[in-house]
Amino acid sequence: MFRLILHNLKHFIITFTIFFMLLVGFGIYIGADAHLIQNPLAFKLDKEGPHIFIENDQLSVKTIRGNSEDGFYLNQNTYDSTAGFEANVHFALEALDFKVKVNPVIQTPAVNYHASAPIIALSDIESGFKAFRDFLVANQVINDQFEWTFGNGHLVLVGDFVDRGDSVTQVLWLIYKLEQEAFAVGGMVHYILGNHEIKNLQGNFQSASKKYFYIAAMLGKGQHELYGEESFIGKWLASKNSVEKINDTLFTHGGMHPKIADMDFDLEQINQAIRENYRKPYFTKQTIEESDFLISTTTGPSWYRGYFKDDLSADEIEKVLNKFGAKSIVVGHTIQNKVRRFYDGRVHAIDVKHPKDYLKSFPWRYSEGLMIDRSNYFRLLDDGSRQQLN
Repeated sequence: MFRLILHNLKHFIITFTIFFMLLVGFGIYIGADAHLIQNPLAFKLDKEGPHIFIENDQLSVKTIRGNSEDGFYLNQNTYDSTAGFEANVHFALEALDFKVKVNPVIQTPAVNYHASAPIIALSDIESGFKAFRDFLVANQVINDQFEWTFGNGHLVLVGDFVDRGDSVTQVLWLIYKLEQEAFAVGGMVHYILGNHEIKNLQGNFQSASKKYFYIAAMLGKGQHELYGEESFIGKWLASKNSVEKINDTLFTHGGMHPKIADMDFDLEQINQAIRENYRKPYFTKQTIEESDFLISTTTGPSWYRGYFKDDLSADEIEKVLNKFGAKSIVVGHTIQNKVRRFYDGRVHAIDVKHPKDYLKSFPWRYSEGLMIDRSNYFRLLDDGSRQQLN
């Protein structure tokens, strides 16, 4: 009897192990992962900020101080709305700080660019400050002091740098900092908004870490005000484009629906139509105009997934590219297991699962990006190496 029990137990363990391994393998195949450990530093809010709001024609700079045991309070400074100043940004995971020079002037970027220097594109960081910083350092865009070292190169951030993580503040201020530094030396940071930036501008925080609900309360604000009309970072975000063209390559978060080729819009008009609706949640109207197609959460450039979900022909994609004088398009939004090219190089997909700052996951995550150098396309890895895409 004892031997029979052992025999059955052995078979049960073998069967369970095989089933478990198959289950894990299937999960990996479909892109699932398991969150294992969350670092409690994610909720350490001392020195959280800066959060800057336009109040009484001045810039009010608020930083949270304190802790849950002794209580929290606000450190607040006020600056003239026309003068620049320096602010400090803190990253709790590594107990480090960096400075950012705030320029009150916010300008809407152009939509067409010519670049003779290399272009690096990255998407869907989703509030992963460390992964963002580490990738930029490894690929010589910045140094370990957070300083721009990419010269006159172009860094294209193809949306969804917010939500699903605990370092939104740090990621946004690093982008802002690098934007200022790149411009000063002839380079460029292109921050193209994704659907999650648009969600935040609309006050939709369903995908945000719950800590930002409490951060807003500590600031004396509702969560919708974090990126509202009176928020400096909110105004900066709302100035950005949804589609840009550099040389002969389009960059947008989701993609360009084939029907856009038949519409009488140029890139300036597309961006203007979408920008005017950044703060207006989309809903289906009884009377549909062409501009509604651009802001739709299905067909708009910040939301479209048709390159990977629809049965598109190369001709349909070619028609859209030809309309804007482009040869290829770079998109994020739809997760890939690595940076890949589709439709004979017309579409480059760069959304991968990046590591999280405060969360350990299985399988392990690795950052990737794309480099365009003199019409050559390279898959960039997080160790600084690159592989040419054929």
